[in-house]
Amino acid sequence: MSTGSRSRMSAHDRREQLIRVGQEVFAEQGVQGVSVEEVAKLAGVTKPVIYEHFGGKAGLYAVIVERAIQDLLRQISVSLAEGGGSRQILERTAWALLTYIEQSPSAFRILVRDSPSWHGSGSIASLMSDVAVQVEGILGEEFRRQRLDTKPVPIYAQMLIGMIALTGEWWLESGRAFKKEFVAAHMVNLAWNGLTSLEAKPKLTAIDSRK
Repeated sequence: MSTGSRSRMSAHDRREQLIRVGQEVFAEQGVQGVSVEEVAKLAGVTKPVIYEHFGGKAGLYAVIVERAIQDLLRQISVSLAEGGGSRQILERTAWALLTYIEQSPSAFRILVRDSPSWHGSGSIASLMSDVAVQVEGILGEEFRRQRLDTKPVPIYAQMLIGMIALTGEWWLESGRAFKKEFVAAHMVNLAWNGLTSLEAKPKLTAIDSRK
């Protein structure tokens, strides 16, 4: 790309382009395996342009991670806020995560790359913790409705979110070998019915999979 073509791109457009390029290369190689020179070359700019916009590779990576976290959290939060029964909320949460993975695979890979076990202080662990807090409120209502002890609700929330998130990661790395609605229905089947009451052919009741 020539200097002339670079000058025609606005600062906002250039920043967005660098974010897109950085996201793809970080997803493929990890942040440690990527240099500022490589990002600059792929974007068709010089290294100072990246330093001007982000202060360096670490700044670019931080922006990409923060955007990915906010996008995923927003998508899941919408599903939790729509109301309905507990099973319907569970279905929409599973569907929201799988939809995000389907639409933003490179962003999701970046989130899971640094915390593949979904534990510790990595970005994905922090994100799942935020979602789990919201799920706790929903589970707490269900436990109280069934007159169950609410003390273990945080445990169930962590188990539920962990199951959905890890399954989503596996689904992505398998090349999305199964259809999204099939994966979501079977996740909900186990989470809702338990091993002793699994449905032979589970279906989603709150999701229009044609959308």
